[in-house]
Amino acid sequence: MVAVALAAGILAQILARQLRLPGIVLLLAFGVALGPDGLAWVEPHALGEGLFGLIDVGVAVILFEGGLNLEISRLRRQEGPIRRLITIGALVTLVGATLAVRLLLLWPWSLSVLFGSLVVVTGPTVVTPLVRELRLRPELKTVIEAEGVLIDPIGAILAVVTLQIVLVPGAFAGELAGLIGRLAFGLVAGGLGGLLLGGLLRVRGLVPRGLENVFSLATVVLLFAGCDQVMSTSGILAVTVAGVVVGNLGTPVDRDLREFKDQLTVMPGGARPRP
Repeated sequence: MVAVALAAGILAQILARQLRLPGIVLLLAFGVALGPDGLAWVEPHALGEGLFGLIDVGVAVILFEGGLNLEISRLRRQEGPIRRLITIGALVTLVGATLAVRLLLLWPWSLSVLFGSLVVVTGPTVVTPLVRELRLRPELKTVIEAEGVLIDPIGAILAVVTLQIVLVPGAFAGELAGLIGRLAFGLVAGGLGGLLLGGLLRVRGLVPRGLENVFSLATVVLLFAGCDQVMSTSGILAVTVAGVVVGNLGTPVDRDLREFKDQLTVMPGGARPRP
């Protein structure tokens, strides 16, 4: 099943490049055709808990690669629009989606709020392929790419906190503190992890030539899993921040690392964080 899913995903990406379509379009089509509602050749739930492990690794790679492509100089020039999108924009989406399902579908408030928190995320797996196919002004491209990468960890943490509040309504204060704690821990751990990884890659000969990429991959996955063990869902923010740090340190293997991560993200293309 894994072999079929991997081969189909790569084939979908190849066809998308040939047809000049966003990869996510054909990935969705192939997924429907081969999934439980189609030929049933791919049954994700047959993997049990192993499915979540694969998703976690895919998310870690995708977000780290997204962070690698975010240059601090470009982010600073568009700081205002980016900040408003991941704060005010996320709040507008949360409130709007909550009211929409409450008024139109008559869902209870608890489920409506949970739905609103889940759709806050846009994510690099959808946004980045679309941006690459469009001829946008550099300023607009920077804003959209940055929002797609940065909103992913924020939205995932928000969804987890919202779920806990829905399940235990009286725990709002505690969960709010938990949200702040996850964000702070992810930022610090990601910054330190990125500095450590970038520093090791900058020391000539420390990591044998040819092993820099797999060393980086192993470090990123370890950072992701380690942070999640310490504080749940903080890993996705940590690897995103680490990617930004490494991408702006100018390591000797920077170009090779970007190409390697770009190719890896093709494989888990549709991976999403799990609440």
